[in-house]
Amino acid sequence: MLHEGLGSMSLWRDFPERLAAATGCRVLIYSRHGYGGSSLLTAPRNADYMHEEARVWLPQILRQLGVRRPVLFGHSDGASIALIHAALPGAELSGLILLAPHVMVEDLTVAAIEQARDAFRTTDLRKRLARHHRDVESTFRGWNDIWLHPAFRGWNIEALLGAVRCPVLAIQGRDDEYGTLAQLEILRRAVPGTAVQVLEDCRHSPHRDQPVAVLTASREFIAALHAA
Repeated sequence: MLHEGLGSMSLWRDFPERLAAATGCRVLIYSRHGYGGSSLLTAPRNADYMHEEARVWLPQILRQLGVRRPVLFGHSDGASIALIHAALPGAELSGLILLAPHVMVEDLTVAAIEQARDAFRTTDLRKRLARHHRDVESTFRGWNDIWLHPAFRGWNIEALLGAVRCPVLAIQGRDDEYGTLAQLEILRRAVPGTAVQVLEDCRHSPHRDQPVAVLTASREFIAALHAA
């Protein structure tokens, strides 16, 4: 499981256990560099930080733990990391389950991240996130600053999507404040056979807003993989 841009192991709450029970799969979760209780950032993130995570660190984690042909379950940044990894030559994956993936930067996304910056400064967001991260300032700035940097406006992984060969399930809330349904439409066109599910009454975190729908879709997707 690959968490979102402000996520961590603990922010998944009880969803990994529920996912394991629903699918019959073992589930691996971890906090990426700069998140949760993992090692702290020592420098600002670069615009290619998701590419580095997908191409350098994720392969090392899978190799060291002896994980072969996993289903990558990613949310937001984590979903983008999963897609980038799946596009690697020789990537050995059974499938991808993607919640609210980003394939390009939209004005809506930037506006929402600007609002998050203001909320971190003026509301209890800092306090709430501090329960889940060793250094909440570093974690928040590492994500917020790079997404709002002018150089990041050109971030786009559409050119990689044609190299994705494994089955894909993509889920997004219709009311997602961090991305429009154009993200799923681009993915559906670029990766033939992608299963797309749009959830009503759901924002950027389908596993929190509509957990039963996500669990049901995940169970059916994985069952189809086993049957293939």
